[in-house]
Amino acid sequence: MSLPLVNRLRRQAGEALLLRVAGPTAHEKRARIHHTPGPRWFSPDRPIRIVHADASMYIGGLAALLLQTLHPVAMRAVWAHSGFQGDPWGRLQRTSTFLAVTTFGTAEDAEQAVRRVRRVHDGVAGTTAEGVAYRASDPHLLAWVHVAEASCFLQAHRVYGARPLDAREQNAYVADMASVARRLGVVDPPETVDALARSLSDWRGVLRATPESRATGRYLLAHPPLPWPALLPYALLSAAAVDLLPGWARDLLDLPTRTRLLRPVARLGGIAVTSAVRWATPQLPAAPAP
Repeated sequence: MSLPLVNRLRRQAGEALLLRVAGPTAHEKRARIHHTPGPRWFSPDRPIRIVHADASMYIGGLAALLLQTLHPVAMRAVWAHSGFQGDPWGRLQRTSTFLAVTTFGTAEDAEQAVRRVRRVHDGVAGTTAEGVAYRASDPHLLAWVHVAEASCFLQAHRVYGARPLDAREQNAYVADMASVARRLGVVDPPETVDALARSLSDWRGVLRATPESRATGRYLLAHPPLPWPALLPYALLSAAAVDLLPGWARDLLDLPTRTRLLRPVARLGGIAVTSAVRWATPQLPAAPAP
């Protein structure tokens, strides 16, 4: 295969991936986030930038979604208000944009993104089938979402990151994530790896499988809204995401047969997928001077 053809395929793959994850205005978002002058919340050497720029986030993000489904109240709120199944890519694009803006964007844009999310949370409230009232702005629910994300993002980077963090950097990553979580309304988020692990363990008594969690797991793992050429890479990615989860969490999920069969090769599949994403994805531009 000629070099020009390889380069064209690489550009096409990168463009398709970018538009799928960031939406039709991906290039405008990317330009604003990375080229707008001004101070940032995080300097270029901060671990949160290293982790969130890495291809391992594709695996960590799916693992976090699967783990989050196991909180029955949080899952009910997502099921009732998120448009998750009706607009899965829209939800992914909104989440990825928030992470990109708060990690790489200007402080002004990051603060606006947090205010938007808090306004949305203020409007989400309801009652579960068991009669439990919930609010998306509840610090308890916000804490669960944060712990699930920070744990899965960090674990994915440990396993699949291009440049794994040392112990000091891992603690710094947890502290970076905590600084964003506090702005969203999380009270006293964990700031070290050990505290994060204890916090995740403390949630075990709350977590359980529900009809909503089973349906969402089947949707994410067995029936993703993807064109057929992407189904095999996604199957490998999803097996790698499931493999990242604690054993007790995997036991609560309704895993499809395909995912179970791929578990023995989950690590190799995850390496293959993250390597392909790195090959296709152009390097992030450096932020301008303030």
